[in-house]
Amino acid sequence: MAERPEDLNLPNAVITRIIKEALPDGVNVSKEARRAISQAASVFVLYATSCANNFAMKAKRKTLNAGDVMSAMEEMEFERFLQPLREALEAYKKGQKGKKEASEQKRKDKEKKSSTDENDKSRDEEEEEHMDDEQEGENEGEEEDVEN
Repeated sequence: MAERPEDLNLPNAVITRIIKEALPDGVNVSKEARRAISQAASVFVLYATSCANNFAMKAKRKTLNAGDVMSAMEEMEFERFLQPLREALEAYKKGQKGKKEASEQKRKDKEKKSSTDENDKSRDEEEEEHMDDEQEGENEGEEEDVEN
């Protein structure tokens, strides 16, 4: 765990992107203001995490979950952010479910292709053996003709 909040800064590129998305075009933000926003965001994350951890500890769990974060937001008096947070969480879950389904479908397709390839390979091997057997039979017939 970090000893000082300053040790836990969010990446500047992320902070800059968030700031740009939040403000109208043409609004400039000084380097000092970006630094202050970055510090405030870090403090907020630390405080929210600490509050959420308290809810997990009360429930005798070591893992924070989304419910803990929601409860922490309420405790920190950020109720107006609960609905957008729920919506974002739901969108995330749907995205993860879609990724999982796509991954499973990809795996099934790969297995199906592998199974088809194996069947084709077995069929080819059988045909090869059959052709070898026929050729051996022809060769034996030729040998008998040569002996006669």
